[in-house]
Order: sequence, then C-alpha cells, then structure tokens
Amino acid sequence: MKTVLITGARAPVALHWARLLHMAGNRVILADSHRFAMARATRFKAAYVRLPEPRNALQTYAKAVERVVKDYDCDLVLPTCEEIFFLAAARDEIGAVIPLVAPPLQLLARVHDKYSFAMMAAGFGADPPKTTLLRNSSDLDACRRASKDLVFKPVWSRFAERVLIRPRPAELDRILPSPTDPWVAQTFLPGEELCCWALARDGEIQALQAYRPLYRAGKGASLAFEPVSNPHIRRFVAGFVGANGWTGQISFDFRHDAQGRLSVIECNPRATSGLHYFGGADGLAEALVAGHSANASLTGAMTLPLAMLCYGLPAAIRDRALRRWFGDFRSMGDIAAWPGDRSMLRAQLQALAEIVCVAARRRTGLKAAATADIEWNGEPLGR
Repeated sequence: MKTVLITGARAPVALHWARLLHMAGNRVILADSHRFAMARATRFKAAYVRLPEPRNALQTYAKAVERVVKDYDCDLVLPTCEEIFFLAAARDEIGAVIPLVAPPLQLLARVHDKYSFAMMAAGFGADPPKTTLLRNSSDLDACRRASKDLVFKPVWSRFAERVLIRPRPAELDRILPSPTDPWVAQTFLPGEELCCWALARDGEIQALQAYRPLYRAGKGASLAFEPVSNPHIRRFVAGFVGANGWTGQISFDFRHDAQGRLSVIECNPRATSGLHYFGGADGLAEALVAGHSANASLTGAMTLPLAMLCYGLPAAIRDRALRRWFGDFRSMGDIAAWPGDRSMLRAQLQALAEIVCVAARRRTGLKAAATADIEWNGEPLGR
C-alpha cells in the first residue's frame, strides 16, 4: 500500500484518481486551496487538507505541502491541475521535500508556453501549424492582412481564454502583445479536434487514451467527450515523451483533417478527460505506483451533468439544438458517479457556489475564478 497525496481536488480527474487508487488498496489524501473542492466529498479518501493559495504565496504553499507529506507519510504527490507548476517550483527552486510525480519545472514551463511547445513538437509525426511569436504591436501588425487564416492566442493561457479564431483585421485591436503578455499566431487548420491524456515514466508511455470533445464551455474545456482510437496520436505521444524523458501526466490537443493528417496544437502537462475511461480493474493505479502499463476499458460518451446543464444547455438553446442536446444528455455516462461512493451532486453545488463567490469578489467569469489561485502565466517562480 502506498499513500498518495492528490492535489487539485476541485477537478473531476482528481476524484477519479482517488477512486482508482483507493480501489487498488492505497491510502488517498486529497488537498486543494478551495474549501469545497468536489473530490473532498468522496468516501474513498483518508483525509482532506486545505492548502494556502499557491499563486501569491509560494513559500507558504511549499511549506504546507511539505508538512502534509511528512504528517501523512506520503509516498507520492500527484498533481492534477496547474498547481503542478508551483509544486515543481517548490521542489526544484525552494528545495521542498516533495515526492512529486512530474518532470522538472524547466520542462513544464517549456511545454506550457505555446510558442516554445510548437518549436519542440516538430518531428514526431504530428507537426504543429506554423506558429509566430507576437511580442509587440509591430509583430501583430505584420499578421493583420492574413488574420482570416490565423488563430491568435496568449502564450500563457488555458481553456481557450481570449482566443481569436480567424478574426477580421479590426478585431486585432482588442489585443496588445507585450514581453510580459506575449501571444502566438497559428495557421488555422480545418478538421475535427482530438485530444489525448497519457501517463509516462522516464519517457515510456504507461497509459494513454484519446478522445473527441462533444460539447465545450465556450471555446474552452470539453464538457462531454467520447473515446477514439488513433495510432498517429500514440506515435506522436511516444516520440514526444521519449525525447523529453517525461515522467507524469501529459495531455495534447490535435487537429485531424479530412485527409487524415494530424497536427498537434498545444500541450497541457496535467490530467484531462481521457483519464475517465480507465476503470477500477484497468491497472492505472498500479501503473502510477509500480510502473506497470494500463489500458482503458470504458467506452461511450461521458459528461459531468451539472456542467452540461450550466454550459451545454444555454449553448443548445442559442444554437437551436435542444433536441440533440436532450438526447445526448440522457445517453451519456456521468463521470461523477461511482459504485459504492456517495452522490457528488451536493459537492458539485457547493463547489460551484464557492467559485461563484470568487468570481463576484474578483469580478471575473466562472472559468477564470475556478483557476485564479493556481494558474501560472510565466511569472518568475522561486525564492
């Protein structure tokens, strides 16, 4: 039996990891800076610990995590959200004793940077689109005439925030790239979006699942998804994690066109929805703690019903697609449901209420409020 500290307990993927690890006989400690993180409600935990917010108090956060590791004798620390950057900084820059399942901070930063990642990702069978770094108004002006063929996004961002897809030249006046807030312009690629999640150790894939987003929160995170099998995705991931000696979780977004060409768009060095296709008997917990391999056995479309109601239903009403939405909603599996565990509805409502309060206090949208305390946008991390 191992004791695993799972951070980012607000995320459904943290809840899924807790269940898998508990079923495999491990002791699970959950932690987050949110008071009502959703995974806190699971029966499959030994304890929940509320941590300080890492974004504005890294030293305090590092000491708190180190204390949890010591008090609960944790063998592994498994991050699930962007707190991974602060945990890596605590380990690599401050010297905190944290048995973190993650690569060095320097490598994490390179893949989180959308321009840097585009430069790293070529040569593995799914080359990214042409990507131009924008650091000032002159760089932006050089792209105006071709803007209808481009996608503009901040170098440091998540959930497709502030993204402009094939904008008119005049729409570019809404952004102002700078050295502290750089952007990229990428060639727009037609086709469907595919994603994947993977777990690796020392550059070897231990588990991987590709999936297709079906519904989204705006342009960003997928609310519902279905599994896909694509050998080109596995080949790319194997090449990339092998070349970088990757250890930990890693996720990618791709564009797959009608001719079968696959192009990687960006990288998220954290857990994403593909994880939910691993059931309790699929060996994923053993892959994490003992270095084994695992294959997903679950199938079918899945969603978090509350998210589909909050984001998917308004979009269906706006797009006059209610019949399709209702049909999909009834047929999809619930990623929050699990045999032997309690219902997560109350926990989701409490978590949502906390995020609404944060959004009101910070005067931001819900998506921004959900990650305001853990997002990292390239600021210096360390002592």
